[in-house]
Amino acid sequence: MAQTILEEKKKSRLMTEGSIWKSILLFSVPLILGNMLQQLYNTADSIIVGNFVGSNALAAVGSSGSPIFLLIGFSQGIAVGAGVVVSQFLGAKDREGAHTAVHTSLALSAILGAILTVCGIAVSRALLTAMNTPAEVLEDAVLYIRLYFGGVLFSVVYNMAAGILNAAGNSKRSLLYLGVASITNIVLDLVLIAGCKMGVAGAAIATDISQLVSCVLSLRFLMRVEDDYRVTAKEVRVHKKMAVRIIKVGLPTGIQNMVISLSNVLVQVSVNGYGAAAMAGFAAYMKVDGFNILPVLSFGMAATTFVGQNFGAGKIDRVKKGTFVTLGMCIVYTILTGILLLAFQDPIMHLFTGDETVIAYGKICMLYFCPFYWMLGILQGLAGTVRGTGKSVPPMVVLLISLCLFRIAWIQFALPLFAGIEGVLLVYPVSWAVGAVLMVLYAWKGKWMQLPEAIS
Repeated sequence: MAQTILEEKKKSRLMTEGSIWKSILLFSVPLILGNMLQQLYNTADSIIVGNFVGSNALAAVGSSGSPIFLLIGFSQGIAVGAGVVVSQFLGAKDREGAHTAVHTSLALSAILGAILTVCGIAVSRALLTAMNTPAEVLEDAVLYIRLYFGGVLFSVVYNMAAGILNAAGNSKRSLLYLGVASITNIVLDLVLIAGCKMGVAGAAIATDISQLVSCVLSLRFLMRVEDDYRVTAKEVRVHKKMAVRIIKVGLPTGIQNMVISLSNVLVQVSVNGYGAAAMAGFAAYMKVDGFNILPVLSFGMAATTFVGQNFGAGKIDRVKKGTFVTLGMCIVYTILTGILLLAFQDPIMHLFTGDETVIAYGKICMLYFCPFYWMLGILQGLAGTVRGTGKSVPPMVVLLISLCLFRIAWIQFALPLFAGIEGVLLVYPVSWAVGAVLMVLYAWKGKWMQLPEAIS
C-alpha cells in the first residue's frame, strides 16, 4: 500500500522544478494521446456509420457536433477554471484549499450535467431546424443528439475529474481511462451499428456507455488516491466562496466556448446550404481535423497547468520560459501533421465513405485547413499560458474576436462574394491568423509578461 501511494505521488509531481521543456512535453504527451483516443472513438462513430449506414447518416452524426458543443461549452469552461484553481492550490502546497476546490468542482459538474441533460433533449429539434438541416438528415440528427444528451452527465463529470487529475500532474490516469473508454466505444459501435443495425442510435448509445465507463473509473481513482486531491464522496458539495472563485476563472472560457460554438453553428448552417454530400464531406474531415487541433489544445492545457503551478509558487521566470517552449511545440507539431494530412488525403477520406462526391468535398476542406494550422497553434498556445496565471479574460476576448465575431462578419459580408463552399472554408485560416496576431500583441505588450507584481 505504501509503495502504491509513493508511486502515485511521483505520478502527481509538480512542475515547479527541473527541465521546463521536459515538464511540458511529458505532461502534454498523455493529454495528446488522451485527446487522440477521445477523437478516435468519435471518428469511429463516423467511419462505421458512413460505411455501414450511409452518407446521410454520416452527415447527421457529423453535423451534430456544432450544436452539441454549443450546449456543453459552458461546462467545459468551468472545468478549465477548476483546473486552474486546483493547480494553483497544489503549487502553493495549500492542502485545505486544494481539498475544497476539488470537492466543489465535482459538485458543480454534477449540477451542470443535470441541467445539460434536460436542455439538450428539449431543444435539439428546434436547434437543428433553425440550422436548416436538410430533411433527409434531420430525423437521424435529432435522434443522435437526444440520445447523446441522455448520457451527457457522465461526460461532464469525467471532464471535471480529468481536469483535477491533470491539475495535479497526473495526466497518465486520464489517458488510461480514455483508452478504456475508446476501446469500449469502438467495440460497441461494431456491435450496435454493424451487428445490430441500430444506425445513428447505436453510435449515440455506444458513446454514452463509453463515457460512463471513463467517469466511473476516474471517480473511483480519485476516491482511493492518497494525495491532496483525494475525493471523499460525502464531502462533495458546493462551497460558496470556492465556487465563486472557480466560476470567476472559468466563466470567460465558458462564455468563449459557447460563443465560438455559435459561430461554428453558423458555419455549419452555411455548409448545410450545399446539401447532404457537402455536409458529409465536411463532417468527415472535421473528424480528421480533430487529430490536429486537439494536440494543440493539449499543449495549451499543459501550459495552463505548468503556468498555474509555477505562478502559484511565484516562479515567474519559469512562466515566461514555458511560454516559448509551448509555442515551439505547437508550431512544429502543426507543420508536420499538416504536411502528412495533405500527403495522404485520398486514403484518409476513403476511410469514411466510398461516395466520391463526399470525398471530393473532404479534400477541398484539407486544402483550406492543413497549411495553416500553425497559426492556430500560436493562438491556442499563448491563450493557455495566459490562462494559467488566472487571467482568463484576455484570451477570451481575443478568441471571441477572431473565432466568433470575425467569422460572423465574414459569413455576413464576405461569403456572398464566393460562388462555392470555398468561401465558407476560407473563414477558418483567416480567423486563425487574426487571433494569432492579436494574441501575440497581447502577450508581447501585456503586463503579464513584464513584472511579477503586475499579474499578482
